[in-house]
Amino acid sequence: MSTAQTHPDGLPAGALVDDGLVRRLIAGRFPRWARLPLKRVPSGGTVNAMYRLGDDMVVRLPLVAGGAEDVARERDWLPRLAPLLPTPVPEVLAAGEPAEEYPWPWSVYRWLPGENPVEGALSEPVRLAEELAAFVAAMRGVGLPGAPPAHRGGPLASLDAETRAAIEELRGIPEEGVDCDTVTAVWDDAQRAPDRDGPPVWLHADLMPGNLLIAGGRPVSVIDFGCMGVGDPACDLFPAWNLLPAGARKVFRDALGEDDASWARGRARTLSQALIALPYYRNTNQAMARNARHVIREVLAEVRADGRGDT
Repeated sequence: MSTAQTHPDGLPAGALVDDGLVRRLIAGRFPRWARLPLKRVPSGGTVNAMYRLGDDMVVRLPLVAGGAEDVARERDWLPRLAPLLPTPVPEVLAAGEPAEEYPWPWSVYRWLPGENPVEGALSEPVRLAEELAAFVAAMRGVGLPGAPPAHRGGPLASLDAETRAAIEELRGIPEEGVDCDTVTAVWDDAQRAPDRDGPPVWLHADLMPGNLLIAGGRPVSVIDFGCMGVGDPACDLFPAWNLLPAGARKVFRDALGEDDASWARGRARTLSQALIALPYYRNTNQAMARNARHVIREVLAEVRADGRGDT
């Protein structure tokens, strides 16, 4: 198992996703693949377990009830989105169903090569920024009707209570060194930014480094569309602070034509996610905690560079 935090809506007591269970699920549902090699894919993710199946496939099994709900969303929408996007996305090859002691639907996807990018270690940050902006712009331009609401896609105010609770929790963890007063000022300032005037747009809504695959410095795939849907376009600005350095961040912003209000909302959304994630994962998922710390540093550095550090 990964070092993921245990979620309250996780597997029932006694249930465990391991090699034996996955082999039984495959043999029962897809006996033609039962003899293929199977290997757990290491991941810092917290919602799904992944197993490489043979050379060309990957089995993805939700670890929480919310992830199980995402399975149907991906099965429904990914085939329709794929031809509209400039970057490859997961292709669902087969649909698994609850069996054995496993309670939820699961899927088999085509294997996508590449590695997750690491903040502070990008070989081609400007190129990455340009191509990520092209992906975000393409998502925003999707016109497919009947889209579900995106996770996190609602008003910024809907994050207020949880964000402030996280800030107060971090005040009680001084070893993390978070400047909670400045963080609170940044959050307060963002609440005053005008809401977007316009219809919701299509979003990936979870553009974390763990959901990007790169090779040769450029994105070769965007994965994990479980949060997708329509909402505030600022929700897809996360890579500006969770991955890109300052110079490439400007390239990303300019390519998307973000105005000050949208940029402030995107920055606040990214900060909120990091503030909530840090106390939650700091002792259980080092990749998530490390990226949360990175986001907080980058947001505060940008705000101070803009001369608003004492807002």
